[in-house]
Amino acid sequence: MKLLEHYILRRVFQMMLTALLPVLAIIWTTQVLGRINLVTDSGQSVGSFMKLATLILPTIIPAVLPFALVIGITQTLSAMNNDSELAVIDAAGAPRSIINRPIIVFTILLSIFSFFMANFVEPKLRVAAREMVAAAYADLLSTVIEEKTFRRIEDGLYVQISERLSGRVLKGLLVADSRDPAYDLIYYAREGAVDETGTALVMRDGEVHRKAPDGNVSVVRFDSYSFDLSDLTQTRGQARLHALDRDLPYLFNPDMTDPDVKKNYGEYRSELHKRLTSWTFPFVFSLIALALSGNARSHREARIPPMATALTIALVIFWLGNYTVKLTEKNEAYAPLIYLLPIVSSGLAAMKLWRGSSWRLPRPFSDSTARAMRAINVRLAGNEAGEEGKTP
Repeated sequence: MKLLEHYILRRVFQMMLTALLPVLAIIWTTQVLGRINLVTDSGQSVGSFMKLATLILPTIIPAVLPFALVIGITQTLSAMNNDSELAVIDAAGAPRSIINRPIIVFTILLSIFSFFMANFVEPKLRVAAREMVAAAYADLLSTVIEEKTFRRIEDGLYVQISERLSGRVLKGLLVADSRDPAYDLIYYAREGAVDETGTALVMRDGEVHRKAPDGNVSVVRFDSYSFDLSDLTQTRGQARLHALDRDLPYLFNPDMTDPDVKKNYGEYRSELHKRLTSWTFPFVFSLIALALSGNARSHREARIPPMATALTIALVIFWLGNYTVKLTEKNEAYAPLIYLLPIVSSGLAAMKLWRGSSWRLPRPFSDSTARAMRAINVRLAGNEAGEEGKTP
């Protein structure tokens, strides 16, 4: 690779990191804060929370990377144009490939990286994160570890304890169960304990209040009562996996006995098509950025900043890609559109690069913009002359 190609590639890489890291940090922070209840509800340590946050971080990279690449390419080439570097390269008789080749090779490598991240690494990390959350909530004791505070175990089921002693003994138990719409149950007990298997809560010396829909309340005292937790702990201890959590081989051949596959087969079908195309976005977006900002232009030419135009086109393509994925979820006949979008987008951009032309503003719009800019410059020049005349 030539010295100039190294120079361009280094600047693009540095600018891409400058755009990628802050955006990645912001999105990662919002994702992590959405799971802060792992610490507040289940009593997990800060170390467990940081482990979960580490598992989340790589899953964000494939979605942010293409847009950071667009910013890196357009900002680098715009800066080189403003510094007349592109004009010097053209004047020296250097081929246009000296600018395009390092960027295209770099984006091909990033596309391959995105493919492996999205199809193999990201699903494993998602599964690990789900299993970690499920294990944290599996034990009822960990859920009610904080004393004298109501904890929601699931919708309609709340537990409070006054004191937790050694040997899995709980003092001052209160359990409110409104999961059955036919009646509400409230259990009071002086003490209780969760058995070692976690399938039952044994309460001693207490009473249960049963309230019917008509308002009648019946009270039953008991010396010992076993509250069944088998269904609860079984479902809470298992990670529920969805289409996003599956790797590429599984999406090619999903297990039709899986209840989630039976219920949401369209999601697995659309997710497969998405995985096979979304990794191409870095390459497609780089071609668009090159077509918009790869040519030397005069500073006096009226045009929208290339970065704004490239990001707008990239966002539209990204939105259309997700929209066609949603359509395919309901009807497989829309699947070809998912593949057609990156092919057409990259084909148009590659045609512009091959012809050596660039996308320009429509002539009426560019003429009106140029007239407006000249009027502003004249007005500013007049104001400056007036202020100089007033200076004593």
